[in-house]
Amino acid sequence: MRPHRLTAIVLAVLLSLSAGGLPPRPAAATASELISAFHGNLLGVMKEAKALGVKGRYERLASPVERSFNLPLMIQVAAGSYWQQAGPEQVGKLVAAFTRLSIGTYASKFDGFSGESFETRGEKPGPQNTTLVSTRIVKASGSPVEIVYVTRQSKGEWRIVDVLVDNGISELAVRRSEYRAILQSGGVDGLIATLNAKTDQLLNEKPK
Repeated sequence: MRPHRLTAIVLAVLLSLSAGGLPPRPAAATASELISAFHGNLLGVMKEAKALGVKGRYERLASPVERSFNLPLMIQVAAGSYWQQAGPEQVGKLVAAFTRLSIGTYASKFDGFSGESFETRGEKPGPQNTTLVSTRIVKASGSPVEIVYVTRQSKGEWRIVDVLVDNGISELAVRRSEYRAILQSGGVDGLIATLNAKTDQLLNEKPK
């Protein structure tokens, strides 16, 4: 598995869209439970990564990512004032493009299994009514990768709203910085096109 530059990532879950027509999974009772469930799905895909291929991993991870992350809120924050200026159709396309990229990034990055495991180490209150869940990826060799998930309740359900990596760097802040230049030059439509192009590139990667 390649180094984990987790993309901040996040979309209000429609529980009726559960994979395979199964009944919707009950909402996580705690923030830690949400993270543990997401990691369980991720680990399962990692173990079958080569057989699935990047597109198969995308299909398997789509529901867990949408169920775990508040993606509309995240892209709203990342787009800043341009979100308010966008029309309903643009907003829908932007959320869809950001969702595709978020799922595609996980499908591309977690492309194998080498004995890794995930540990949920605890949670504590964060700023602005959030709960911080400390986790780490334990590798068979090398130092663990520390990851902190920023979670918040939305309509009574826990969702991830940001991911902190590399000693506290906010992935949401990184995305906002990256998207600012694109929005300034090409507006919301330019950002939509860029996000979709990046996803297409990820999903067309050749196996290593």
